[in-house]
Amino acid sequence: MTAAPALRRSPARRRILDTATALFYGEGIRAVGVDRIIAEAGVAKATFYHHFPAKDDLVVAYVQEQSRLQREAVERLPRAEPVETILAVFDAIGEIACGPGFRGCVFLNAAAEYPDPDHPVRRAVEDYRRWFRTLLTRLLEAAGHPDPARTAAILLALRDGLVVGGHLDDPHHIRTLTRDSVTRVLQSA
Repeated sequence: MTAAPALRRSPARRRILDTATALFYGEGIRAVGVDRIIAEAGVAKATFYHHFPAKDDLVVAYVQEQSRLQREAVERLPRAEPVETILAVFDAIGEIACGPGFRGCVFLNAAAEYPDPDHPVRRAVEDYRRWFRTLLTRLLEAAGHPDPARTAAILLALRDGLVVGGHLDDPHHIRTLTRDSVTRVLQSA
């Protein structure tokens, strides 16, 4: 399900992925058909299937790209002490989850639409979650935290709750809870 490097740079592939990203996030993955993506991306059906043999291939590419974008965002954070980096990551999550147009977490939304844990989309979601959990574990280890793996798992669960709350609850309230919640988890050890 991974496209060759030359296909990744194709303008048509980029249009398809950009169109799918907007539609999947705005309306849901299963709610958007291939024909609509083809029409809105302005590509021929053959071009779509050249880049994505099936819709699920496109969905995997969408999830993987969102994961890559989040990894790059973390890499762009200013270098700081490990705990400050964790707080900065969660501050960014709080800002995004409480921002205009937020419709829930890309990864949780995709997982909800693909319940089979062995499906390639769910594996792409799990790849993201593994990366995030590992990032937190390494930062906690660097900070000398006494139980980094368990605390990273708790922080991942907190992240999930914050992004759901950012979509369902009062965004201002969630924004104020974010740093307080993370700080409490970190201090509880």
